[in-house]
Amino acid sequence: MKAQSKKFLYNYLNSNSPTGFEVAGQKIWLDYVKQYTDDYFTDTYGSAVALINPEAKYKVVIEAHCDEISWFVNYISKEGYIHVIRNGGSDYVIAPSKRAIIHGDSGTVDAVFGWPAIHVRDPKEEGGKMNVETVVLDCGATSDGEVRKMGVQVGSVVTFDDQLMELNKKYLVGRALDNRIGGFMIAEVARLLKENGVKLPFGLYITNAVQEEIGLRGAQMIAQRIKPDLAIITDVCHDTTAPGYNKIKQGDQRAGKGPVLSFAPSVHNNVLKMLFDVAGKKKIDYQRSALSRFSGTDTDAFAYSNEGVASALISLPIKYMHTTVEMADLKDIDNVIKLMYEFLVQLKSGHDFRYIK
Repeated sequence: MKAQSKKFLYNYLNSNSPTGFEVAGQKIWLDYVKQYTDDYFTDTYGSAVALINPEAKYKVVIEAHCDEISWFVNYISKEGYIHVIRNGGSDYVIAPSKRAIIHGDSGTVDAVFGWPAIHVRDPKEEGGKMNVETVVLDCGATSDGEVRKMGVQVGSVVTFDDQLMELNKKYLVGRALDNRIGGFMIAEVARLLKENGVKLPFGLYITNAVQEEIGLRGAQMIAQRIKPDLAIITDVCHDTTAPGYNKIKQGDQRAGKGPVLSFAPSVHNNVLKMLFDVAGKKKIDYQRSALSRFSGTDTDAFAYSNEGVASALISLPIKYMHTTVEMADLKDIDNVIKLMYEFLVQLKSGHDFRYIK
């Protein structure tokens, strides 16, 4: 990985970009991708789009989402303990003993998710269960007034305080790979197109959408604005070889075996076939999965926008999704980038993906 790319990767993934508060991460992303593109724009809620050939009539999107799971301050007790509610698919089970950052009115405030000692817990009793009532933040205050003096109020957003790392020179590990790693990958596609002097015959809209974690909202908004002819979405999926997964229900995907190409009603079969063809010709390893009814990704938002957009999904298999130790194989990251790049290089402007013509 080039030094400039790695610096961007760490800066971007270590930034805080909770759902509804994605500004800091989006600025880092735009500052990087602007050097490889012709123009950019943002929408009201913060989705960012970098453009190549913005005047072209035929519009192609490559997309990721930038937001991460987080928490909202919901109640501050008289003793200074802070109760939270989810902002996205946050998991109460992983919260106890984690360090956290409260994004308050006066800046960031360090905090920890406390938990009573094992000596005093009875798992059969309510006090031994992890839920909205028992998981609390402690910022070192002893009263609600002291908490508020720190700038922490109901509605302050909270993120986990964890940084990116590499494991065994093979895996990238950290919070928010879901899905800021997607933002990194689509930005790297833009870099490769620029550095290799590729002249695309269509308009490319490199799109980093907000608010996926609470219902694909950013993608819904930005798809209506762009009105693309084609959309290639990248997100993450589960490595189902890790303990706790049922391959019969959740399929058989493994980190290190390549990007996952999925079948789903929102995934256009003609686009998917082209991806299969490109992967085969360029000798890019890939995996297959089937998704029932909905993909659960921004693919659904793009596919069903406007009058229908031919869309497909390229997923990065990761371990331990929605934790602070999401884990992706570095080879898979490279191959997702390569597959998107090679797909765009061979795509002809005006390609008609309709089933019936």
